[in-house]
Amino acid sequence: MRSQACATLLACALCIDTAAQSFPERAVTMVAPFPAGGSVDLVARTLAQRMSESWGQPVVVVNRAGAGGNIGAESVARAAPDGHTLLIGSTALAISPSLYKKLGYDVLKDLAPVTHLVTTPNLLVVHPSVPARSVRELVALAKRQPGALKSASAGAGSSNHLALVLFNSLAGVQVTHIPYKGAAPAVADVVGGHVEMTFVPIPAAVSLVQAGKLRALAVSTLKRSTALPDVPTIAESGIPGYESSSWTVLMAPGSTPRPLIMRIHAAAIESLRAPQVRDVLAKTGSEPVGSSPEDLAKLLRDEMAKWGKVMKAAGETPG
Repeated sequence: MRSQACATLLACALCIDTAAQSFPERAVTMVAPFPAGGSVDLVARTLAQRMSESWGQPVVVVNRAGAGGNIGAESVARAAPDGHTLLIGSTALAISPSLYKKLGYDVLKDLAPVTHLVTTPNLLVVHPSVPARSVRELVALAKRQPGALKSASAGAGSSNHLALVLFNSLAGVQVTHIPYKGAAPAVADVVGGHVEMTFVPIPAAVSLVQAGKLRALAVSTLKRSTALPDVPTIAESGIPGYESSSWTVLMAPGSTPRPLIMRIHAAAIESLRAPQVRDVLAKTGSEPVGSSPEDLAKLLRDEMAKWGKVMKAAGETPG
């Protein structure tokens, strides 16, 4: 019996290895859980094009927005674990467990880490009509008018929401959070003057800043961005210790076999190293990373713990 069981396990392993070698056998769906036009969508489409060329199979980006990215993430968590459905995840994966009482999936169990794709600074921007040309002036304005200033985000639990939570906490102000279904509509309302400000990943705002439609006050990371080197950091602008960035990752359904994970990982890493991909990402301020699945798993655990504490300290409770 034992030898028969071993033979069966060996046969299954060989089948999985064979499937991994021939993967993908058809089009791959890459789910971007936010609307088209945002930073997550840009990374998804840039990566998909290169991976499609590498595999010789279409890699189709599908935008499934809503619930702070959870609708798209849950759709991948429930997909067949055959590698043909992937998730371009964001910082929202780290905050959703602290923000939502009932998630339809477990981030650490129902999704399998593939690689950390990019890290992107958030840019603090305001509508040109806002009478603040620096972070210090914005903080002074917010203190004079508690709750009057509004900040748009890509949704509850998004990186720009977290950036605001941290800003309110460290600056001692009350800027009101206005959630949208993605970065693109959030930025559009700031450009239209309906909302005064937002913390937005650089790719979604850099062209608007350069066109004068938005005013950039600072970047959220500890170092200045190469895309906008003249824009100071929030930390050097009067809020010491402030640091927040958005990250984009590649995930698969939780029970995807390891050989398939590594096949996808290899294609993603090769794509991140491609000059044309790096050029696109560099122009938008995104920094390619490329990590092992294990390193990404650690990032997810660490970020979930970090932002869970920040949300609790700020009085944000699961809803």
